[in-house]
Amino acid sequence: MLADLQVGALTRVLRPTMLVAIVFGVVGVVIAALLNAPLAALGIAGGLGLAILNLRMLGAGVVKVATDGQQDNKVVRRILRTRSALRLVVLTLLAVGAMLVSPPLGIGLVVGLVIFQIAFVVNAGRAILREGIS
Repeated sequence: MLADLQVGALTRVLRPTMLVAIVFGVVGVVIAALLNAPLAALGIAGGLGLAILNLRMLGAGVVKVATDGQQDNKVVRRILRTRSALRLVVLTLLAVGAMLVSPPLGIGLVVGLVIFQIAFVVNAGRAILREGIS
């Protein structure tokens, strides 16, 4: 469905996604700090940072593939899928590793990643509904 959005629609989704995720992330950090869980607060901030970095790397990858002269959509999609899968594997390994080293830090990291993903899904859903795509 996201592929059916107009070119500028995805860009309009990303900014509110980051803002909403940052706001909820700050709330999560404050709650973790009030509960005397500084490692969880650090994990939440780290998870949000990793999610935003992942999004920026995705955007940079799309621009790079688009400017490499690739015209075949299957080739472009395969390249983007492979790079996205690699980034998700790295994020998963980081989260699992953090949980093994320090459970509060790892859980906070996962919470930060989840906050970002929920914000993205909600904002993308709103964009899809606004565009009237079925």
